[in-house]
Amino acid sequence: MEIIKKITGLTKKYPRPVVALGMFDGVHLGHASVINHAIDKAKEIGGTAIVFTFSNHPLTVIAPDDAPLMISNKNLRREIFSNMGVDVLIEIPFTKEFSKKSPEEFLELLQEKISPAYVVTGPNYTFGRFGRGNGRLLLREGENYGFKAEVCQSFTVDRKIVSSTRIRALIAAGDLISANQLLGRNFTYSGKVVNGDRRGRKIGFPTANLEISDRRAMLPNGAYIVRVKVRGKFYNGIANIGDNPTFKVAKRRLEVFIDHFSENIYGEEIFISFISKIRDEKIFSSVDDLKTQLNEDLRIMRNATAN
Repeated sequence: MEIIKKITGLTKKYPRPVVALGMFDGVHLGHASVINHAIDKAKEIGGTAIVFTFSNHPLTVIAPDDAPLMISNKNLRREIFSNMGVDVLIEIPFTKEFSKKSPEEFLELLQEKISPAYVVTGPNYTFGRFGRGNGRLLLREGENYGFKAEVCQSFTVDRKIVSSTRIRALIAAGDLISANQLLGRNFTYSGKVVNGDRRGRKIGFPTANLEISDRRAMLPNGAYIVRVKVRGKFYNGIANIGDNPTFKVAKRRLEVFIDHFSENIYGEEIFISFISKIRDEKIFSSVDDLKTQLNEDLRIMRNATAN
């Protein structure tokens, strides 16, 4: 998958482009339905499947206090897009200058820089200054800019619309099963491994430590069964989210014990997919009690992932 990070990198070199427009934060089932529609249309006409999105949420520029927590970071999104079969990802920064573009100026940009054959969006997609552009405008004016517009219907599960807002609420509430169902995959947190206190190593449970960003959606504190992707390979593991109250560590963080893995991965990005919760966070009266609990967590994880 080719990745374009600047408007200046846009080009008309792609044959018969089919462009999916959206923020696609969590790449949940609703987002996937839009992107898959664009991919299928591109295959149908012998064209190029393109996702046009932003590297930052528009609200971080327009109304920072209202910007939502992100369900995925850009590297995770890129991996999902690539696995779906997207040919080209246009992932440009949303800036104050870009926010001033009228809907018509945005459509002119698409026509001038990409010349799409089709533009595909979800039902709630808006664009242009003050969000004045929408699906109705695309359907009405698309042919004046050289493309046909297709607006996908809302994607529902159990008669309820799948949305990033709904998924964020499920994640915050710890309803991992429902969140994973609406995502169409396991909720995944990715980031670079940072230096920790190395207490886990001393008691036989070395962990990879990740900082938890204030701008990312995250599950409640506790221990979870996870699947960890490291250097392109997958391992089972146990993730602990919390502030390590036994040792009175104030800053909330994510610690991951990767089963049958002992390599040095400081500074490397890993992907942690949450499968199920083992228990809530606990305060232990002694290190021995903590070790006993960790061994029990390990037994539960290995039994759950044995098949």
